[in-house]
Amino acid sequence: MFFSNWHSLGRIVVVGGLAYVALIVLLRASGKRVLSKMNAFDLVVTIALGSTLATVMLSKSVALADGVLAFALLVLLQFLITWLSVRSKTVSQMVKAEPALLVHRGEVLPRALKQERVVEAELLAAARNHGLMSLSDVEAIILETDGSFSVIRRSPSSERTSS
Repeated sequence: MFFSNWHSLGRIVVVGGLAYVALIVLLRASGKRVLSKMNAFDLVVTIALGSTLATVMLSKSVALADGVLAFALLVLLQFLITWLSVRSKTVSQMVKAEPALLVHRGEVLPRALKQERVVEAELLAAARNHGLMSLSDVEAIILETDGSFSVIRRSPSSERTSS
């Protein structure tokens, strides 16, 4: 249960180390975009690379060459999709999400919250993380394509109206 044999441990060290080096070389050769988390597709590719690395390291039935080929295929597909998304609006719309405005001039946009499945408590937390005490201090909160919140502070000269 805790130890099978030295050969198994040695295989993990050798194959895992070589697979890791191969992955790093492929990622460096492919550019920064492969590891970005700009949209859901990028995240899926990143997770798939990690899963493939784990499979190569731990599964005796998967050869190192098979794993390196899988890495190369994922990186190539990522490159192809990003290349196409830059050149085709249709592909871009299929792959990339759009940022969503959730708060505008201190006012929560309920329809946007519902559509993006965000609750007001998350908006308040985002505002606090940016040193703002209330949403009335916020010009805008945007849900970015990577799931993070961008908070834009209201300028002191902004006209504040009360209802």
